[in-house]
Amino acid sequence: MLWAMIKNSIFKNKIQKSLAFLTCFLATLLLCAMLNITLGIGNEVGKQLRSYGSNIIILPKGSNLAIEVGGELYEPLKNKSYLNESEIHKIKEIFWRNNITAFAPFLEGKVMMKPTKSPQNSHANNEFSQEVLILGTYFDKSIEIADEEGFSTGIKTLYPLLKIDGAWIKDDDTESVMLGDEFARQNALKIGDFISLNGNKVQILGILHNAGKNANKIITSLNLAQILLNKQGLFARAEVSALTIPEDDLSLKARRDTSALNQVEFDKWYCSAYVNSIAYQIEEDLKGATAKPQTAISDAESLIINKIQALMALTALICLVVSSIAIASLMSSEIHARKKEIGLLKVLGANAFQIYVIFAGENLLVALLAALCGFAFGVGLSQIIALSIFGYTVATAFIALPLALVFAAFAALLGCLFALKNIVHLLPVQVLYGK
Repeated sequence: MLWAMIKNSIFKNKIQKSLAFLTCFLATLLLCAMLNITLGIGNEVGKQLRSYGSNIIILPKGSNLAIEVGGELYEPLKNKSYLNESEIHKIKEIFWRNNITAFAPFLEGKVMMKPTKSPQNSHANNEFSQEVLILGTYFDKSIEIADEEGFSTGIKTLYPLLKIDGAWIKDDDTESVMLGDEFARQNALKIGDFISLNGNKVQILGILHNAGKNANKIITSLNLAQILLNKQGLFARAEVSALTIPEDDLSLKARRDTSALNQVEFDKWYCSAYVNSIAYQIEEDLKGATAKPQTAISDAESLIINKIQALMALTALICLVVSSIAIASLMSSEIHARKKEIGLLKVLGANAFQIYVIFAGENLLVALLAALCGFAFGVGLSQIIALSIFGYTVATAFIALPLALVFAAFAALLGCLFALKNIVHLLPVQVLYGK
């Protein structure tokens, strides 16, 4: 009988119910659009930030990063240690393996360079020789990973902002190199020129742009750098790009001192994709290595995502308040128009709560239908916004659907609650006698 009363009331009060539908529809549309963008943009923001640098760096235990000043390389430790290239696959075999999107090893050092303009002119005068920095790495190298086929990684994936004039050299190529754009400009070198590195003649195949701190170096395959620096099978550091979640109090506590965590906190931290927990697990698997989070990148990512989420929460709160007030206003108007019906229900023995259930049930049904439509149109609107502002679409966050339903239901029930006092104070005798 309750369902029949609710159904009959909805179709008899089409204008009020249409306005209630429109109110909830617009509120949930805005909520779902912002929520879909917020959840979808988080990973994209992280990817964009990691385009400017990795968020984890791996060094040999007890080692420090070399410092480059004015083209000179200063190494804090005289007897520098190295890591074995044969174990680099372990980076992708940790618990959070699916979060590791790219990594690349690096071997850096000084060699003697002599320009050689053509293959026939292999003799360069000593006055042209100079000491230069080379950097060996992976470009797009296939690596055998346990339980995963076809994985390849290198700086092409790690630094997607890199641009090149010419062609990329192949991994393990020992006869070709690339130059940072600053190095090529300073030494008047161009694509197709030949140079001699420690007596090994190589050809310049490409000029790298957007190389940042590597703009004044010669970029080689890791294999060639190992040969030139006599470090076969070794590398000095590796950079890792990993998808992480924003840091919170637990992550910050672990950053200061992991031993300060109790067992429950440690298990939760270890099983969460924080940047420092991923680094910790890399250290566990890659013996002899120290993995350090690059906090500048992770902190910037957390800050941006937290601000977006705060904006989302504020928008949701405003939508809730506005829609509840609008529904309360519609309810007050509807109660006034249906006061004879309410009076009759009271005469028949219905109490205020039972009458509230009838009115709340009507608005709840309308609100849930509006939430379904709001979700569908909100997802579409979020795709249009993301495409027009960010240049790409975002994945559909289906978690927005149950949140929209809960939001709409809460707004409808809250709005009806505001109008409950009008039902309580309504006297049947006055209503039925037209007073």
